[in-house]
Amino acid sequence: MKLSFKLYPFQPISENQKSIGDIIILHGLFGSSKNWVTVAKALSGFGSVYTLDQRNHGDSPHANEHSIKLMSEDLEEFLSDHQIQNPILLGHSMGGLVAMYFDFTHPGVLKELIIQDIAPRSYPFVYEKEIASMSFPLVGFSSRTDIDQEMEKYLPDTFIRQFLQMSLERMDSSEYRWKLNVVGLNQARRVFDHPFPEKISSETKVLFIVGGSSEYITDADKSMVEETFSHLTIVSIPGGGHYIHYTHQKEYLEILMHWFQNKN
Repeated sequence: MKLSFKLYPFQPISENQKSIGDIIILHGLFGSSKNWVTVAKALSGFGSVYTLDQRNHGDSPHANEHSIKLMSEDLEEFLSDHQIQNPILLGHSMGGLVAMYFDFTHPGVLKELIIQDIAPRSYPFVYEKEIASMSFPLVGFSSRTDIDQEMEKYLPDTFIRQFLQMSLERMDSSEYRWKLNVVGLNQARRVFDHPFPEKISSETKVLFIVGGSSEYITDADKSMVEETFSHLTIVSIPGGGHYIHYTHQKEYLEILMHWFQNKN
């Protein structure tokens, strides 16, 4: 599948700085490249940054099938089409699972791996409220405010509603539509169910950034991560949840900037 993407060309911070290579950012479930503009601009000081829309998200094509394996294959096709070698992959949530799957099945291809708040294991599909809030007909709605009020009946969390609404698009006819393939994603409820090969290990240098209060990472997960990745750094952001690239953006960017500055 040919994925939509945004490119942030390398813009060195200092006169003598050299590019550390291409950086590719993979968003999470219900996200898109739009969620990563600030992070991508910051990282473009170290190398060219590509923010991808994964299948069934953003401006990328919709498909009936949606799995970690297929998204990894989409990524492989993207790298081949753009002649990108030894990239640095940054993946959040679903994007982190895709990044790890790619690493496990393509040993030695990645230069580095950065994973945000997800472990290499199965996760339940616990997004019924999100799906319901995007499943009612949008015909007749004339404003985002009206849509948000209807969404609130299914999804009380204002932050998550605003996150989802980044994929809400107004068409020329003044009607709204979801860029997300809501039906397809609802049918892919096993997307996080045993997404990896039976034996997983990696020699890739990897940075894990986790939220200190996140429900997605347990102590057992941290132990498993330590056993899986032989060149590992784990950094926790106190009080952070699953969306630390947004809710704790200052701390998050400081971690990334420190990580990349040490390479020059």
